[in-house]
Amino acid sequence: MAKSLLIVDDSATMRKIVIRTVRMSGLDFDRTEEAGNGAEAIEKLKQSPVDIVLCDVNMPEMNGIDMVKKVRAELPTCANTKIIMVSTESSQDLIDSILREGANGYITKPFTPERFQEKLSPFMN
Repeated sequence: MAKSLLIVDDSATMRKIVIRTVRMSGLDFDRTEEAGNGAEAIEKLKQSPVDIVLCDVNMPEMNGIDMVKKVRAELPTCANTKIIMVSTESSQDLIDSILREGANGYITKPFTPERFQEKLSPFMN
């Protein structure tokens, strides 16, 4: 079954690295979109929900934590969207807090294709 992916990071270079690493993991997405911050991601999700979001935590305008809260509270069309945070932040308290807010997983940078495979495979059915 074809899946869609939204990559949210304020660094265009990091978005490209994430896309390349996801491809190297062997996971197949028929549609991949990008957003530069949480606010841009929310607008894209309102227009066209995706199956999986890979989202940075620290971004200008709207950070990843606020994006997760807003998606879960205000976008019923994204109720089944899986949100995986991808960040250099590794504090267990922060990770636990983000998961409580509605994120479905967390990957710390630097990441590997194997890590994406491990975290995203359960959501590919």
